[in-house]
Amino acid sequence: MNARERYLTTLTFGKPDRIPFDPGWPRRSTIRRWHTEGLPENAYFFDEMLRLIDVTIPPTRPQVHPHCMTRMNPMFEEKVLKHENGTLVVQDWMGNITEISDEFDVTYIRDAIDFVTRKWHSFPVNNRADFEEMKKRYNPSDPVRHAADPAAHYAELRQRDYATRVSVSGPFWQLREWCGFEPLCEFFLDDPDFVREMIEFWTEFVSATLAPVFAEGVVDTLQINEDMAYKEKPMISPAMTEEFLKPAYDRWVAEARRAGVTLVDMDSDGRIDLLIPIWIKAGINVCDPIEVAAGCDIVDYRRRFGREIAYRGSVDKRLIARGGAAIEGELARIAPVIRDGGFIPGCDHGVPHDISWPNYVNYSRLLAELTGWR
Repeated sequence: MNARERYLTTLTFGKPDRIPFDPGWPRRSTIRRWHTEGLPENAYFFDEMLRLIDVTIPPTRPQVHPHCMTRMNPMFEEKVLKHENGTLVVQDWMGNITEISDEFDVTYIRDAIDFVTRKWHSFPVNNRADFEEMKKRYNPSDPVRHAADPAAHYAELRQRDYATRVSVSGPFWQLREWCGFEPLCEFFLDDPDFVREMIEFWTEFVSATLAPVFAEGVVDTLQINEDMAYKEKPMISPAMTEEFLKPAYDRWVAEARRAGVTLVDMDSDGRIDLLIPIWIKAGINVCDPIEVAAGCDIVDYRRRFGREIAYRGSVDKRLIARGGAAIEGELARIAPVIRDGGFIPGCDHGVPHDISWPNYVNYSRLLAELTGWR
């Protein structure tokens, strides 16, 4: 099997030759630590880890994913508004005013470079007038949203031997970026029609932006990014999720299926068991990262939800950090789900800097044995 066949077969409960090997990806501070613990400065961590555990991953073609840009354009100017007492007050690309440690800069907010704690000061959408201005930044016909040379781009994608992915923000995620979490929750209660208006706009924008890419038949996975759960419960109730958010999921899933998309993958941190039945009903067939610290238990989820949904992640990052018997026990815990199928195991979020290089390598060795690579 090539990498694409292996990935799709695994997550559709088929019988792959091996399970895709995906132990998890470090952030910048993690790599910085690993350079003090034996990872050579000039080495790519994944290649060095494979060398140390004596695993060979067959190469794929250079990976190019369908170009489909759904971020706002133009973005807000990134700038520092104040620097004092070890903190920066910044305007980020989304128009939020936030406070971060001065060990970081605004680029850490633009992309997931590292784990950055933020204090929120204000948000760009506070009322309908603000939203009317925000809508101007989301033109689905904007040339930046798709490949500059579509013929060459899609010709290359049709030769792929790896699984392609297009990611979009879910309606809750996107409205939270516009309005802020607490103000958005207040809107759900005080002005639900405004929430519906914003969701309908976002649903239509995403559909219109995806349509030219879907028409080419080159998308294997549609990923919906929708962080909407705390450690114990979702951020809004299942009833509100079904009423407000599910119509967007229903539409996108239907459009994806008509385009031959095999997987629709819901990415949400936090405890998600109350949401999974809604996602299944919408036709979503994968979710991740299944954070153990938030109370997610993939063994229990497989018992409760059967093979109606597949998973990625679910290895407790805290036990990778502890290493030794702790990570051996964690992998033994999830091994029955690995054997049952529909599961690509890996770290249940980005790999944090409290995981040492020796522990990461040893964990990867054990994971390679479980997934058929050793």
